[in-house]
Amino acid sequence: MLDNNQLLRFTTAGSVDDGKSTLIGRLLYDSKSIFEDQLQAIESTSKKKGHEGVDLALFTDGLRDEREQGITIDVAYRYFTTPKRKFIIADTPGHIQYTRNMVTGASTANAAIILVDARYGVIEQTRRHAFIASLLQIPHIIVCINKMDLVDYEEHAYSKVIDQFEEFSSKLLVKDIRFIPISALDGDNVVNRSTNMNWYQGAPLLHTLETMHISSDINKIDARFPVQTVLRPQNDSHRDYRGYAGRISSGIFRVGDEVMVLPSGFTSIIKSIDTYEEELKEAYAPMSISMALEDDIDISRGDMIVRSNNKPEATQDLEMMLCWLHDNPSRPRAKYSIRHTTNEQKAMIKEVVYKFDINTFKRNVEDKELRMNDISKVKIRTTKPLMIDSYRENRTTGSIILIDDTTNETVAAGMIV
Repeated sequence: MLDNNQLLRFTTAGSVDDGKSTLIGRLLYDSKSIFEDQLQAIESTSKKKGHEGVDLALFTDGLRDEREQGITIDVAYRYFTTPKRKFIIADTPGHIQYTRNMVTGASTANAAIILVDARYGVIEQTRRHAFIASLLQIPHIIVCINKMDLVDYEEHAYSKVIDQFEEFSSKLLVKDIRFIPISALDGDNVVNRSTNMNWYQGAPLLHTLETMHISSDINKIDARFPVQTVLRPQNDSHRDYRGYAGRISSGIFRVGDEVMVLPSGFTSIIKSIDTYEEELKEAYAPMSISMALEDDIDISRGDMIVRSNNKPEATQDLEMMLCWLHDNPSRPRAKYSIRHTTNEQKAMIKEVVYKFDINTFKRNVEDKELRMNDISKVKIRTTKPLMIDSYRENRTTGSIILIDDTTNETVAAGMIV
């Protein structure tokens, strides 16, 4: 049975004119998730542009530059709810120069919708977006073969794209890939089943998103609780209360469990688990809780509470895939701040092993300078050990960001291998 409050985050990707914004507009419009005043504003803009009906793409093209050019240049987040599920959409750009935006939008996604124009099939950008989705370990990919109305709704055009996509996706680490033939402009197979493609027996896109099983995507085995802050209320009802608050990254914690605090290695028993509303017997990812222990241990922000018999690796030497996000290139042996869960340390990029060309999938071992949108394999050394898992096992404890100490700007995001 589906949890009606379950949140599904999905990202959309495709080439510039594949119809991402129109698809999201159609999803919002046909699922009646648009306010009346928004609808009136878009109808007015559509008339000014000389369109006969409503230009659905305008629902998501929020930036003025985007509306004028008809393209998406930033990550636009949209929220909507159906009776079955809540959704957050990250509409990401298609241009190669906005690879970093796709990485940002996709980093927390449960699913990626990759749009392919039925007329042109799988192109370079399709492969690039699928590779990034695989790199970020997005569990589910939905390939929407759009503009089926422009190929007379022929099954042959749909099958051809599936063959092209499967030919290269066999090398990607994605467990679940689905294909849906759609026309975002006319609404075929987006919210409602298409009457023009009776040969397609699958579900429309919205039904696929509503029924997609995502509970098993969360790591329930490795219990990881990064401590964000220590709660000491000091009021009459909680005179001696000392709780450790934060968000569970993975796994399940129960009252009475033996746990270990890292990096100190001290062990204790969970005395209570509290949320703002109530006291719980057990809690699991991604819940935000406060945990109290039987023993008075010195615990502070950046520490991690884990199971005694299941610990992450504590290390100062990290190997990772790094996406460079900043306009300024990397500086040789420069010091950066590294943020990993709630822990912050100083770090240095020791070595750029290779840069990955996401167009050809080839490795470049000659060029060692990291520039904006570059994806590379690097070795990083930190001043103190971090408690890490591989990104494949745990997307939260396996990811980091690098911050420039002089400007406090985020310069890179990394996935530990």
